[in-house]
Amino acid sequence: MQFAQRMFRLGTETAFEVLAKARALEAQGREVVHLEIGEPDFDTPQHIVEAAVAALRRGETHYTPSAGIMPLRRAIAEEIGRTRDIPVEPEHVVVVPGAKPIIFFTILATCERGDEVIYPNPGFPIYESMIQFAGAKPVPIRLGMERGFRLDPDELRELMTPRTRLIILNSPANPTGGVMNRADIEAVARVAQEYDCWILSDEIYSRILYNGAHHSISSIPGFQERTIILDGFSKTYAMTGWRLGYGVMPRELAQHITRLMTNSNSCTATFSQYAAIAALTGTQEPVERMVEAFRERRQVIVDGLNAIPGIRGLLPQGAFYAFPDVTGTGMNSKALADLLLQEAGVAVLSGTSFGTYGEGFLRLSYANSVANLRKALERMANTLAKIAR
Repeated sequence: MQFAQRMFRLGTETAFEVLAKARALEAQGREVVHLEIGEPDFDTPQHIVEAAVAALRRGETHYTPSAGIMPLRRAIAEEIGRTRDIPVEPEHVVVVPGAKPIIFFTILATCERGDEVIYPNPGFPIYESMIQFAGAKPVPIRLGMERGFRLDPDELRELMTPRTRLIILNSPANPTGGVMNRADIEAVARVAQEYDCWILSDEIYSRILYNGAHHSISSIPGFQERTIILDGFSKTYAMTGWRLGYGVMPRELAQHITRLMTNSNSCTATFSQYAAIAALTGTQEPVERMVEAFRERRQVIVDGLNAIPGIRGLLPQGAFYAFPDVTGTGMNSKALADLLLQEAGVAVLSGTSFGTYGEGFLRLSYANSVANLRKALERMANTLAKIAR
C-alpha cells in the first residue's frame, strides 16, 4: 500500500515523544522530573469547571455553528477589543478545538503551493510542519540569544521576496520566552506593508508576561486588516485538555476559516465553549496567581542553570520556558537531552526540536514545583560533573 507524499512532509512535536520515553522509564520504576511538556501544572479553575458541568446538565451537547456559539464569540471580541485596543465584532472570531487549527487553516487559506512563509526558528515546530504539508516554502528567521531571542527586523527584510505571503510572529515565544517590544512590532509592520503580506500573530502566551505590556501587531493602524490573532485557553487558564482556541481576523478570511472548520471538525465541543465564557468573564485571580508562581520558578531555574558549568541562560520575559545555551558542555543538544533523561532522570527537550537554529540549546519547562525544579537542577549538575571528570 502507498501513502500520499504529503504525509512525509508532516512533522511532529518532540515533547510528546520524550514524554513517552519518560513514561517508559517510570514504568520500570525510575523517577523522572518532567520539564519537557509545555502545559501549566495547575488545575483548571473551579468556576470554569462548574460552568462546563452546568452546560452538560442542561443538555449543551449538540452541534453548534462551525465558527462557535455567539455568546463566546462576543466575549472573545470584547476581550480582544479591550486588550488590543481595536474594534472587534463576533464575525471576526472563529472558535476552534485547540489553537493549532488556526495555524493550519491560515496557511491553507492564504498560501498557494510555492508561496513563502517566514516563521521563527527556534520556534513552535508545528509552524514548519504545516507550511511544508500545505506545499508552501518554509523560510526560517533565526531568533538569537544576542537579541534576547527577539526577531531582527533587518534580517526579516533580507528574507522577504515577492513570493512571501505570510509572516508568523510568536510573542511571548515558545521555546525561548522572548518578547517583542513595540519598536520590533512597528519595524515588522513596515516590512509587511511594503510586501503586502499577511501576519499570523501567535499570542497564546500573551497573559504570561513578567514585565511591561503585551504588544500585538494588530494594534498598529492598518494592520487589523492583514493580521490573524491566534489565542486560546490552554495556557492562560490551564485548559490544555479542553482543546479550546480561536482566531481573530478580517471578516472575509473568517468565512473561509469557518468553511475549513465545517469540512474538518464541524464545530468545537459545545460545553467547552460555555466553559470558555466563564474563563473570560469570571475572576482572573487564578491566572494572576499562576503567573506569580511562574515568576518565582523562572528565577529558580535560571539561577540554577547558570550555576552549572557549561550552561548559561537568559531570564525569559514571557511564557514558562527556559532556553539555555549548553554549548559549553561540549555536547550537542540531542545527545545532552538524551543523557539527562537516561542518566539524571530529567526530561528536557533538545533545542533542535524547535528548528535547526535551536542547536546548542535545551528547552526546560518550569511548569513544575520549585521542589522538583531544584531536584532536576541538582541531578543535572551531578550528571554533567561526572562526564566532565
